[in-house]
Amino acid sequence: MQPLFLTFKLALIVTAILLVIGVPLACWIVFSRSRFKYVVETLVSMPLVLPPTVIGFYLLIAFSPQYFLGHFLQSYLGVRVVFSFTGLVIGSVLFSLPFMVNPIKAGLQSFPLALMEASYCLGKSPWETLHRVILPNIKPALLTGIVMAFAHTIGEFGVVLMIGGNIPGETRLASIAIYNEVEALNYHTAGLYALVLVLVSFFILLVFYYLNRKPLKIF
Repeated sequence: MQPLFLTFKLALIVTAILLVIGVPLACWIVFSRSRFKYVVETLVSMPLVLPPTVIGFYLLIAFSPQYFLGHFLQSYLGVRVVFSFTGLVIGSVLFSLPFMVNPIKAGLQSFPLALMEASYCLGKSPWETLHRVILPNIKPALLTGIVMAFAHTIGEFGVVLMIGGNIPGETRLASIAIYNEVEALNYHTAGLYALVLVLVSFFILLVFYYLNRKPLKIF
């Protein structure tokens, strides 16, 4: 059960981090007039087109103790990123970022600007406007981002294997455990892992589509 526990623990942590990061980032991309926002938007969407092993390789190099960033984190802050659960979180956040940001961005692009302007005219701060006006009106987009980020993190393999390795009890997730069991010809155990992921994914999507349903209007 340990690989499954680590998988769902990672998915919950990553989804929470992405929700905190994704909402303000999507707002900045949609409402900012900065010319650099297109660069940021491109960087956010890069994981959609890059192979996971490419991202994992660069993260492995960046956080390796042999290089400046990894050496600084480990020597001065006592934080080891490579082959640790922390590395899994960082890699999954970066790789799943577009799955959170893009749905929220789509929801914000269809958001009526008149409501936001009315909120400002009533003296509401940007934070109050976001919390009381914008977010309640883009709930379907928020729910889509949460579900997509959570489900994508559950199924991730390449990035987490590159930066986290295959350490039992620390970085061995369910997807990696399935690969190990298949290599060892333990199809029964691999099938149990796979069945749990299938059932959980089905349940998550079922709840998502139920909550996101739109009633049919008959005139």
